[in-house]
Amino acid sequence: MRGNMTTEKANKRNQNLMHLIKRVHGMVENTDIEKHRHSQDQIGAILSNTRDICYREIDIDGMYGEWVSVNRAHMKKYVILHCHGGGYSTGSSLYARTLTSKLAASTSMDVLCFDYRLAPEHPYPAAVEDGMKAWDYLMLLGYGARDVILTGDSAGGNLALSLTLRLKEEGRLLPRGLVLMSPWTDLTSSGKSFQTKAELDPVLDSAYIERMVNAYAPGMELKDPYISPLFGKFEGFPPTYIQVGENEILLSDSKRLHQAFVEANVSVKMDTYPGMWHVFQMSPVKAAREAMDKNAEFIYDICR
Repeated sequence: MRGNMTTEKANKRNQNLMHLIKRVHGMVENTDIEKHRHSQDQIGAILSNTRDICYREIDIDGMYGEWVSVNRAHMKKYVILHCHGGGYSTGSSLYARTLTSKLAASTSMDVLCFDYRLAPEHPYPAAVEDGMKAWDYLMLLGYGARDVILTGDSAGGNLALSLTLRLKEEGRLLPRGLVLMSPWTDLTSSGKSFQTKAELDPVLDSAYIERMVNAYAPGMELKDPYISPLFGKFEGFPPTYIQVGENEILLSDSKRLHQAFVEANVSVKMDTYPGMWHVFQMSPVKAAREAMDKNAEFIYDICR
């Protein structure tokens, strides 16, 4: 009996939390894309106001980027290259501080984030080209491919996968590993969770996804692996760790990617977080802290 009451309490608490997330997200999301971008940057600035982390602006051949580092002695051999989310139409290094700060703090590694060009002003392949520019910048600094862990959330997870596919196609060395948080892998929206999680997801809905697809890949072949990495060939990919929320419409995007990696004999691990939503790692909740610790564990394991 007590067990049932505890479960009910937890469920109620989670429902209240998801309701709050839905309200906060509704305040940020705006059909006026400039206002949407501005709101995200404001959130990033507020949530990243900490003395424990320092941010250093850099110019990557005309593209804005920033280094995120902990204010203490930390590991210099390895570096994290983070691709921010935002449906390829919004998001920035500033907004991504909600994640890059946590990545830097949990791993004690430097994190590089970059402002790739956004749709609809700059549709595909602009973001992938800019991702390659950031990668080449690290190589010019003297890092080897095996010194870089590639991370990404949502559309940034898509970009991390597309970038790795591009490196593979060009016969170049691949990153040491991939960490993907709620990756958007299939722009055809053919996953079952688009239906099964439609009522639960407090962050995304099909109409929003459709707007992002039309902005990023208007009139294009959506099964192109550089647009929907789910349809790529993953043989030879580096070790990969995927995190996804149980209550998001993109759940299938992660599950099917995981299955594709297994079939390609890639070392892959996926954790589905009960009751969580799209890129919940940004939120100040216990599950987010646990998830970032898991990210750090995975990164330490592959850097041994």
